[in-house]
Amino acid sequence: MDRPIGRRCALARVASTLAMPMAGSARAQPAPGSANCPALLQHTFNRLQDDRPQPLCQYAGKVLLVVNTASYCGFTSQYEGLEALHARYAPRGLVVLGFPSNDFGQQEPGDAKQIADFCFNTYGVKFPMFAKSSVKGAQANPLFAALARATGQMPRWNFHKYLVDRQGRPVASYVSEVTPLDTKLVAAIDQALAPR
Repeated sequence: MDRPIGRRCALARVASTLAMPMAGSARAQPAPGSANCPALLQHTFNRLQDDRPQPLCQYAGKVLLVVNTASYCGFTSQYEGLEALHARYAPRGLVVLGFPSNDFGQQEPGDAKQIADFCFNTYGVKFPMFAKSSVKGAQANPLFAALARATGQMPRWNFHKYLVDRQGRPVASYVSEVTPLDTKLVAAIDQALAPR
């Protein structure tokens, strides 16, 4: 695609401070409680590709990297690194979870089909992606609201990352500028995946 994404992303970041948060189109439903499912994961979100409900409890016992994504941002190329992480560490128990959001600079304007097609056709994304929703402020979906409370950091832009351990506890939060293959993030993932 021919677009000046770096400049567009930077300009939109400034503009987004004046914008009102939009209500997300995805509505999370409480997932059935389970003794083996941490409270953080007791939610269900619709899958991006087909709108089928997906309980997050299916990821109990996994290490999670939860990321808010957007298709038209200077950080969008991070999809490539996220997919590489997911492919490399999935056998050891890492799952990357993507949550498209139009909260920052209106950089995720498309519908579910457009977003899913872009992610797969441009970056080969195979990790789980969920329906577009809000990730900040009063309109934040319940997972991002809980992650922000637990870490004290709400996403300030697209591609903010939260690392969640196997017990469902948020252990780290990374700003957008920290790339998926950054040595600090990779080391934290290795540590979270290490046998206890």
